[in-house]
Amino acid sequence: MDLTVISAPVVPDLYFWALQVNFGDHRSRAAGGAHIGLQWHSAHPGSTAANWGGYDHKGSILPGSDSALPSATGNPHTRDFRWQEQRQYRLSVALVAPEGQPPGLPRDWQAWRGSITEVDSGSVTVIRDLYVPASVITAASVWSEVFAPCDAASTTVLWERPTADATGGEAIAPSTAQANYQAVGEGGCTNTNSWETDDGICQGTATGRTTAQGSRLRF
Repeated sequence: MDLTVISAPVVPDLYFWALQVNFGDHRSRAAGGAHIGLQWHSAHPGSTAANWGGYDHKGSILPGSDSALPSATGNPHTRDFRWQEQRQYRLSVALVAPEGQPPGLPRDWQAWRGSITEVDSGSVTVIRDLYVPASVITAASVWSEVFAPCDAASTTVLWERPTADATGGEAIAPSTAQANYQAVGEGGCTNTNSWETDDGICQGTATGRTTAQGSRLRF
């Protein structure tokens, strides 16, 4: 999935734009989920960071490898990462080949690698590996998590080109997504919006809502 921050935040509050994947095993049992994406985080250099972390089906934090990237906050999931506004980044989650997995990993657990590619240059940055009792991804979604006030300056991100490899090896490309907004009573804002463009699907803050809850949007 490709992500572009069209207009970056100007306030110090936390923003997180992520691709979330849900995991399952060969018996289709739920095995938790994880999220990879870009953050606007004032505690990191330039207020830019990347995150790859998640939880198992019981809500416990998934273990993972040490990241080669530094972290100003010392958070194993959130690492310093210099992303730029108007640049396109590909968020990827991939199963690590058996020879690349660490010794001693429990039976039926797999290493899932989160990486970010700067599309123009082709430069790939591995965030880290997560260890999950799962062999497949069962679902995916993208979201904007915003801790700024509802009236903070408007921001927009663009999501493009969702792709996945099916268990049989064939490539699949989802063509639609369903809009979902956090309820006001749960901390959501009435002025967030998701909408179609010629390139993909945008998510924005501090803007008029033109797409109703539950509507289908095309990539």
